[in-house]
Amino acid sequence: MEYACRIYDSTIAGGAPLLCWDVLRKVRLIWEVDLFVRITTESRSNTLSDLGLTSSSNPIVSLNEFTYKKGSEIYGEKEPAEYVYQVRSGAVRTYKMLPDGRRQIGAFHLAGDIFGLVNGDAHRFTAEAIVETTLRLIKRKSLETAADSDAVVTCNLLSVTTTNLQHAENHMLLLGRKDALERVAAFLGEMDKRLSAAGVVTLPMTRRDIADYLGLTLETVSRSISRLHRAEVLSFVGSQREITILNRKKLLALDLQG
Repeated sequence: MEYACRIYDSTIAGGAPLLCWDVLRKVRLIWEVDLFVRITTESRSNTLSDLGLTSSSNPIVSLNEFTYKKGSEIYGEKEPAEYVYQVRSGAVRTYKMLPDGRRQIGAFHLAGDIFGLVNGDAHRFTAEAIVETTLRLIKRKSLETAADSDAVVTCNLLSVTTTNLQHAENHMLLLGRKDALERVAAFLGEMDKRLSAAGVVTLPMTRRDIADYLGLTLETVSRSISRLHRAEVLSFVGSQREITILNRKKLLALDLQG
């Protein structure tokens, strides 16, 4: 819905209102640029090792680096899958909007993760930056060309693909067979392995994100975390996004019940 922008020109007797659609468009443009701008460094020559991939020939490839503001879209569902991405810093969520308006998050991609590899020409999910996030991008065709001539690159890409498949299978099991507490325990166990630094897990995602990933309501996630806190399985450090796992054995036992 568009709204008219009314301004008053002091040079007109009585300060007659003027409809100023140009002002509205400029304000909207400034707002969009401020919210969604992508800060980029120039493209430069790198090797696949800079993307975390090994190869026998280590060919020179062109990598672009972009920084996305919090909440900005990296690519949309059904958009052409022209690039493969690696998270340098920050975090990314990939999700699909269901016909009834609900959001199902399929994965969280954290520092070092490679994502955007798809079986087809278009993305099946939308990807967004959870926090300000820096990504490295390589053209998919460049990666495919390297794989055609280098068996080591092919094995690397196969490893990335099977890891993503394993995650999808675990996520399917979590959604289909585990209760709310088991799902939250499994999620925290996974984040403990992927994010733990100096014994503290700093979660970049909100509890709403966690709920949409686990197929639960926000209230259920909060109750489950509070229950784990009361059971002295975890404690909070500073904010409720900074968690210390106090009893990993008990957390794992809850996860294995599913």
